[in-house]
Amino acid sequence: MSIAGAAGAGRRFRFAFSTLAFPDATLAMALSLGRGWGYEGVELRLIDGELIDPSMPAGERARVRRTLARSGLPAVAVDSSIRLTDDDPGPGLRRFLELASDWSSPLVRVFGGALAADGPDRRRQLRAAARALESCLALAERLGVAIGVETHDAFSASSVVAELLGLVDSAWAGAVWDSHHPHRMGESPAEVYQNLGGRILLAQVKDARRVPRPAPPDDWQLVLLGEGEVPVREMLGLLVAGGYPHWISVEWEKRWHPEIEPPEAALPQHLGLLAEWLSVSSDG
Repeated sequence: MSIAGAAGAGRRFRFAFSTLAFPDATLAMALSLGRGWGYEGVELRLIDGELIDPSMPAGERARVRRTLARSGLPAVAVDSSIRLTDDDPGPGLRRFLELASDWSSPLVRVFGGALAADGPDRRRQLRAAARALESCLALAERLGVAIGVETHDAFSASSVVAELLGLVDSAWAGAVWDSHHPHRMGESPAEVYQNLGGRILLAQVKDARRVPRPAPPDDWQLVLLGEGEVPVREMLGLLVAGGYPHWISVEWEKRWHPEIEPPEAALPQHLGLLAEWLSVSSDG
C-alpha cells in the first residue's frame, strides 16, 4: 500500500527524511536514495555531509535549489543550529529564513537553547527568546516561512516550548515535535499534543531505548523504529486523529551516532513500519 493510500482520504500525511542520515553522501545521492525508497520530501540538515551555512554564496544556494528541483523532493524544513536564548540570534535566524525561502521550504527549525531551572533568570531568558522570535515574524510572514522551535535541549519538554510559544501570538511561530526528547523528559504523547496541539509544524520520528546501567541514567541508544520504547505509534495516532496537516520526518541521526545502522537499512525500515501503522489507523 502506498503512503497516500495508507494515510487515507483527507489525512494528507506525507513522509520526509532528514539528511542527518547521510554524513558521507552528496545531497544529490541522498535525495536519489530517499526518493527511491518512497519518501516524498526532505528535511535539510546536512548539505553534502556538512551542516548548513546560511551565509553560503549565491552560486552554492542556486546549486542546492537546482538539485532539489531535479530530485522532485521538496524541502520540508531547513534545520539551523540557532538557539533562541543565545545572545542576538535574530540576524542568523533571518539569514536562515531567506535561505529557506530560496529553497521553497515552509519551515526553519530552531532550538530553544539553555534555560535556567526557575526564578528571574528563567523568565528573562524566555522573554528574550520570545523577542528573538517576534523580531523575525514580519520577515517570516513576508517570505512564507514559519519558525519551528524543537522539543530539544532545555526545551525538550513540550510544556517548556508551549510556555515560550504562549508569549508569541503568531501562526508563523510554532513547534517541532521530536518524538524522543519529550518521552525522555517523562511526557506522554497525549501530554505533548495537549501542550502543542495546532502549533505543531513538523513531527520528527525516532525511536530509542535506555542504555542499561552502569551507563549514565539518561543515556539512550537510537534503534530502528519499533525496537525501542519511544511511543511513536501513539504519537502517530494522535496526529491522525487531530487532522495534522504537515509533514512527518524520519530523523535518523547517523551524523551524530556513527555506530547506528546505515541509512540503506534504517530509512526503508522506518517508512515501511510507518505505512503499516498508518494503514491500521486509517482502517479502524
